[in-house]
Amino acid sequence: MDFEALFQQAFQLRCDGQYSEAKVIFEQLIKANPQSDKAMHQLALIWGFEGDFDRSLAGLKFLLGRNPSNLDVKYDLAMTTMMLGDYDEGCKLLNEILAVDPTHEKAIQQSAYCP
Repeated sequence: MDFEALFQQAFQLRCDGQYSEAKVIFEQLIKANPQSDKAMHQLALIWGFEGDFDRSLAGLKFLLGRNPSNLDVKYDLAMTTMMLGDYDEGCKLLNEILAVDPTHEKAIQQSAYCP
């Protein structure tokens, strides 16, 4: 199995809104490599896109716990929490990102919504 080729296929399906098809491939990738934060991250995003916010939050928090320095996961967790109305937590996460990487463009943009 070519992990990267399958990942790119699933990622493109996700970007095209074909979440069910993408989930199947991401789940296969995770089954083959349970340590694949990359595939798990995309799967957690899909759960959120489909409206399963509890599962999405749990997945993103799990990944961040496993790798606290992953700014991409931290950013997506910040956006998800803010989307769900928890601006304090979202802003805290954005500030943590900017403390590590003050040039993080997306975090800079979104931090404009923070007090």
